[in-house]
Amino acid sequence: MKKIKLTGIFFIALAMGLTSCGKSEKTDSKAENDIPNVRIQQVNSQAVDQMYDVTATVQPQVKNSIAPSSPGRISKILVEVGNYVSKGQKLVQMDVANLSNLETQIENYRRIYKRTKELFGVGGASQQELDNAKLQLDVAETNMKNLTENTYLLSPINGVITARNYDNGDMYSGQQPVLTVMQINPAKLVVNVSESYYSQVKIGMPVDIVLDVFKGETFHGNVSLIYPIIDEKTRTFAVEIKMNNNNNKVRPGMFARVTMKFGREDRVVVPDLSIIKQSGSGARFVYVYKDGKVNLQQVEIGRRIGNNYELISGVESGSQVVVSGQSRLLNGIKVNVIK
Repeated sequence: MKKIKLTGIFFIALAMGLTSCGKSEKTDSKAENDIPNVRIQQVNSQAVDQMYDVTATVQPQVKNSIAPSSPGRISKILVEVGNYVSKGQKLVQMDVANLSNLETQIENYRRIYKRTKELFGVGGASQQELDNAKLQLDVAETNMKNLTENTYLLSPINGVITARNYDNGDMYSGQQPVLTVMQINPAKLVVNVSESYYSQVKIGMPVDIVLDVFKGETFHGNVSLIYPIIDEKTRTFAVEIKMNNNNNKVRPGMFARVTMKFGREDRVVVPDLSIIKQSGSGARFVYVYKDGKVNLQQVEIGRRIGNNYELISGVESGSQVVVSGQSRLLNGIKVNVIK
């Protein structure tokens, strides 16, 4: 009986041992399956063009409002919207009645002055009478000059008429200018540049300009003015760009993309597939693979170059970054690298 009992105990123990081994093998297999698979790629530094892209709206170099200094009736508008005009060209003629009256008065003042001067020469008029006659004539001639400028309105620039707010015979009320004339050659763009580039932007520095309306065409300009202060809210400063527009092809109001170039620097370049954006913020991250594990590292990205991104900081040259399988990853976990 004892022998039978011992034999039974032996088989029970053996069965339990086999069962235990089976569970251990299954557990190990499951643990191996839980390790995520990833693909990695080595990244290196390379010379990258340092560019700063910003948008702007084309503006006229000069914009002038054409209007008299006081209300009056518009006799005739001599140009239309779209007409190109030259500096000094007559654009508007106001009512000439007051000008004609003043011209008549001036002729009378000239005769008075001439007669008084002749009398003064023979002792028939005093110095004060001569001075009064001269003063009266001078005041009238000054008024004549001012009234002429406000009767015949001239263009102060070479440009194009871009707005007309009145018709012939209307009474100018001062609410709006009669005409608007703009100098569009050269054209002007004002862009806001990050303060980190303040020391690198120089007067005369060339820039490339692309206009959405002219596909595949690049225009050129130069920095003409750098504003001396930094906007404390946006941390940017304004830069004025002068753009040649000899054929008047570019017009005010067009949307422009401006590229400023600041030489070349060695930067680590990573595939765009490796970049992870943190939800709810603008932070960017990359998983870096080393010794069987991955570490999540925050990066500062620069310019996009094809299917890659330039990194300002965050990853060293020669590192291996994860380009596939990030959805199952956590910082510091083990991974299987697959080809």
